[in-house]
Amino acid sequence: MFDSPNTPITTNLITGTLLGPNVVEVRRTVGDLAGYWQDESAAQEMRDELLYVTQSWFPAPEGEEGAILWGNTVLMPGFVGEEYFMTRGHWHEKRSRGELCVTTSGEGLLVLMDEDRVTRFEKMTPGSTHYVPGHTAHRTVNIGDEPLEFLCAWPADCGHDYQGILQDGFSQRVLKGFQI
Repeated sequence: MFDSPNTPITTNLITGTLLGPNVVEVRRTVGDLAGYWQDESAAQEMRDELLYVTQSWFPAPEGEEGAILWGNTVLMPGFVGEEYFMTRGHWHEKRSRGELCVTTSGEGLLVLMDEDRVTRFEKMTPGSTHYVPGHTAHRTVNIGDEPLEFLCAWPADCGHDYQGILQDGFSQRVLKGFQI
């Protein structure tokens, strides 16, 4: 997977874009989040529209204990019904693992929910840096008129539990007119 253990990537600190031979990239549509939206009929009508322009990350070499992953997300502005575009959100499979997020552009919310389903919100603006503690589900929501772009770093061994969010959801949603 790697050209060499020291193959560098480039991180554009203004846009958050990652470039390099080992960068993994995924594009997602509204339909990829089937089951997550409050208004599933509106989501079905929009299923082929891009939700993320790109999600990319620099993977760590396999088997390297203590490895840290580095990635970015570009979340487009828009709505599914009355709900702002969002990432699907997840728990870490190793619940004690945290994550760090740095906003490069746009305006959004980091939605954080603890294991008692208490939800809180942090405003994401250019330069804002957020720590997601362990034992905390998290997702991002674009509440602005331009793409929300952010970088994240997380432990390679944390794993991602999307199924728990698909099954139980977050205790609060972000709809048009939402105020923190």
